[in-house]
Amino acid sequence: MVRAEGARANAVLFRAIGLVGTPYRYGGNSPESGFDCSGLVGFVFRDAAELSLPRTTREIASLDARKIDRKALTPGDLVFFGAKGRVNHVGIYVGEGRFVHAPNRGGTVRLDALDGHYWRDAWMFGKRVLR
Repeated sequence: MVRAEGARANAVLFRAIGLVGTPYRYGGNSPESGFDCSGLVGFVFRDAAELSLPRTTREIASLDARKIDRKALTPGDLVFFGAKGRVNHVGIYVGEGRFVHAPNRGGTVRLDALDGHYWRDAWMFGKRVLR
């Protein structure tokens, strides 16, 4: 079981990194149409791990999955960000303090550091959806 989950996490990791550079598009959920943050996460988990996730960031955040502290993140975990107690962004942790996400209009899917200026302050929690 552990080996199978490790393989799924690696598949998620490599699929997510392979999408770096894909254009951002609000409501987008495919490489052809572009991605918003939850569309990227949903596509990667469906395509690489055969796991269907809810469509919105808030719905993904409310999944019945174990919350993970920043220090305990492993590749394939989801990372959530927000303000004033409300989740508004999700990405996929890839290791070494970095995550893949679709950040904003006019941008592209990219790798960022969890301790980057904005992300450090907006951090809320991680979740492990691959068991």
